[in-house]
Amino acid sequence: MNNMQFPQCQKCKEGQLVPLSDFGNQGSTVHFKAWVCTNPECGYNLKIRNGEVYINEPIISGSMGRATRI
Repeated sequence: MNNMQFPQCQKCKEGQLVPLSDFGNQGSTVHFKAWVCTNPECGYNLKIRNGEVYINEPIISGSMGRATRI
């Protein structure tokens, strides 16, 4: 396992900011598309979408499942 050190969240000072990756419109990997705090009570997040930076957007639980196209 990689021994990466992540920065401390400057909002809550308790969690760490961890990077998340996603896929672009063409299916290519977009590394570090978002950073989120590991403290669930904090909820701080920073996202990059279409070259613009968004801070503290609502977080939706992934446990709700994904929509299925028919």
